[in-house]
This record gives sequence, C-alpha cells and structure tokens, in this order.
Amino acid sequence: MSVRVVVAGDYQLVLEAFAETLNGTNGLDVVGLATTYEAVLPAVERHRPTVLLLGEPTMGGKALRAATDVRARHPKCGVALMVGAATPAVVDRAVAAGALGIVPKNARLPQLITTLMGVAGGCLTVDPALLRPPTAGESALSVREMDVLRLTAGGATVKEIAGELYLAAGTVRNLTSAAIKKLGGRNRFDAARIASEHGWL
Repeated sequence: MSVRVVVAGDYQLVLEAFAETLNGTNGLDVVGLATTYEAVLPAVERHRPTVLLLGEPTMGGKALRAATDVRARHPKCGVALMVGAATPAVVDRAVAAGALGIVPKNARLPQLITTLMGVAGGCLTVDPALLRPPTAGESALSVREMDVLRLTAGGATVKEIAGELYLAAGTVRNLTSAAIKKLGGRNRFDAARIASEHGWL
C-alpha cells in the first residue's frame, strides 16, 4: 500500500517539483499540495494522507502551528518537517509541535525518503544526536506513546488504538509497554492516568 503524502510550503512550483520527484518513489504517492497555512488542514481533511511534509520556515511562521493543528485533529497523519538547520533547539520545537520526522533542507533525497517512511510507520525519525534528554517536569514519552496513552485514557482497546493510529496491534503493545516502564505504571490505564496528571496528554 502506498504512503499518501501532502506537501505544504510557500511556493507552488517548488511543491510541484517535490511531488514529481517523490511520486512513485518507494511507494510514495503525493496526493495534495498546500501553499498557505489556512490550506493545510483542509488539504489533510480532503486527501487523508499518511504523512504531511511541511516546510518549517514557511507558511508565514505558522508551520509549527499547522503541525500542531493537524496532529490534534488527525492523529493518524504523521508530520515531517523540513527545516533550514537541524539544531537541538529546532528539533525540540518540532517534536513539541507533534512532528515525528525532521529533515534539514540540505539533506539528500534518500534521507528525505527514509524520514517519510519512518514517519509513515509511526517512528520518531530524527538524528539521535539532536534529541535533548528531558529535564525535570518534561515528558520522557515519545509522540506516539502519548497518542497511545491519550486513546487509552478514553477507554479504547488495543485493536481500536491500532486502527485509529494505523499501527499494528503489536506496535501498540510495544509502545504501551515502553510508556508503562517509563512512567512506572501498573498497567496501561495507570500509565495513562500518570501521564494525564502530569499534563502530558
């Protein structure tokens, strides 16, 4: 099954070039383009992509807000950000906004494809050297772990969570186990309670 991608940025010509390059590459299928912040959410709602590829320095400075909007409304859609310079501070902001993949604009095509495929699979796809360990009071949970716990808190079963997030049931169980271990919970519902009490959901 192909990975459906919506590409968003400021310039139609650049987006069309991205679409032509990515279409058919490793099963990628660009299904929509958006050239303004206001057009991003409607494009995601209309095309139901697996991944939104978003230019971070674009959209009038609203790219991170667009990422947050999409993750809140369409948790099945992973977000990958193209950034001018991948620094720890930039990565922190991107991950906080809900992005699963961060790729610098000077990256080569194979790195971009790897990032998109990783995000499509629900994996945080970032250079580990750029990830800052959480300090006291910050969540040590990954974006996907928080997604799983958020749905768990709402009473969803593992099967329902897998369907909602387009993940395999085994992946959901692995994410749940990791979250339980990090939070010291007795079970998945206890872990969801702990995360909620800390304001991480």
